[in-house]
Amino acid sequence: MRTLFRLLGHLPLSWLHALGAALGWLVWLCSPTYRRHMEENMRLALGEEEARRVRPVAIGEAGKAGLELTHVWVRPLAETVARVVKVSGWELAEAATRRGRGILYLTPHLGCFEITAQYLSTQAPITCLYRPPKRAWLQRLIEDGRARAQLHLAAADLSGVRSLLKALKRGEAVGMLPDQVPKAGDGRWLDFFGQPAYTMTLAARLVDSGAAVIMVWAERLPGGAGYHFHLQEPTQAIQGTIEERAQQINREIEQLIRQCPGQYLWGYNRYKGRRRSESSPLPAGGMAP
Repeated sequence: MRTLFRLLGHLPLSWLHALGAALGWLVWLCSPTYRRHMEENMRLALGEEEARRVRPVAIGEAGKAGLELTHVWVRPLAETVARVVKVSGWELAEAATRRGRGILYLTPHLGCFEITAQYLSTQAPITCLYRPPKRAWLQRLIEDGRARAQLHLAAADLSGVRSLLKALKRGEAVGMLPDQVPKAGDGRWLDFFGQPAYTMTLAARLVDSGAAVIMVWAERLPGGAGYHFHLQEPTQAIQGTIEERAQQINREIEQLIRQCPGQYLWGYNRYKGRRRSESSPLPAGGMAP
């Protein structure tokens, strides 16, 4: 698998996106479970009519998201970030850097979410939260693919959280996927497109650090032409209780998805069944020390 992954990574991005679109349809047709999750998630979030309109695009874009990982992880960093052909909102990062209080970059499963940290690492150090996969070979691929000079990984545990806090205290950037479903006991059931979704609170807790919050995503351009990098301010200040902040972040994610619903990873199941809650390992009054 690793050899195949690396071989695919040497194909042009336009080829990978063409193959990925075909792969997306193949998986959708051959996997009833994946098809059911994707269709249910889209209906819950978008409604029947909008889901029907977006679905053909989303099926192909999901396949592109899978195969473009080979390009992002295998190619040299300079070659990877050169695929970012347009950047909007960079002045937000510059202003936050001048304030020196750190930056919290929130990137949902939208567009090419793997290239965001890679690109940001060429500008300044960034520490990104990740959840180690169950398969050892895949973990090795992830670690090798994300091994960049200024890109540091923090596992999704207390040690990783401390790494994020230390980076913010140094005035550096951290990044995470705020729509990633947390472990039981580490989240809250909050509204997402009008439906209850188990939502992480870590991003909301990190706001306590005083870091600037920037929503960021990389729009996949047609024909393998590259990516349009978007940085956006939250539409309203992230404030209030932990639960209120987490709910506001969900609202911000919704705003991004509405800009390009066909490139959201609808097969990622935000609406998992309700699970038994346990007390969070993080202090109720704030972040772990």
